[in-house]
Amino acid sequence: MKLFPKLRKSREEQTELVQSRIEYYFTLIRVYYQSTMAINLGITNINALPDMAMFKRTFKLQTQNGKLGVAERSHARKLLMQNYGLSDLFFKELDSSIKTNCKKQTDAQSFLFVFQGFSNDLLMVVSNQMQLKMALPGFFTKALYSITEKTIHKILTKDDWKADEVRKTCRDVRKYNNKLGYSEKWIVEYVFPFILIAKSGKKKNPDFSKR
Repeated sequence: MKLFPKLRKSREEQTELVQSRIEYYFTLIRVYYQSTMAINLGITNINALPDMAMFKRTFKLQTQNGKLGVAERSHARKLLMQNYGLSDLFFKELDSSIKTNCKKQTDAQSFLFVFQGFSNDLLMVVSNQMQLKMALPGFFTKALYSITEKTIHKILTKDDWKADEVRKTCRDVRKYNNKLGYSEKWIVEYVFPFILIAKSGKKKNPDFSKR
């Protein structure tokens, strides 16, 4: 009689674990964004950068050269590269997008709002399109990466979607990205860790190197 409650608890714990890993990944991305903005725009009010502030306190990072964001940006980049296999190109495009769209401090919040909308809609349609494919065994990581590339290409180019909601979401993703300026390759690299984490289940760490 106790077997089923244990199974239910196990599934709940597994879901919570995956969700916490996903949130950690996206928190690191937001920390990098906010740290770069702090450096580029000379932001000194740490309360305006909540994710970076939490990150700074958690890792007890000292402010470097009296400039907010330098130590936080460097540490976030290191974790993202080591833990998720993100490339130099990924950060170069991210930096370029921020530089292009954030000329003054008042641009920061609107830019982050656009990125959040882009990210939410992108992940929604990716999850919808790759739901069954994400069940592939772990040793098919390279195949899954290839499928991710094809899915992103469809999202950015295909117009004849059967479902109106999918078509609208894809259109919104493209609209957001027209402002952000990310390449198709960047979007694939951004999404792929989310996919691996989502399918990792109880594993301590998905393998991000096999692609």
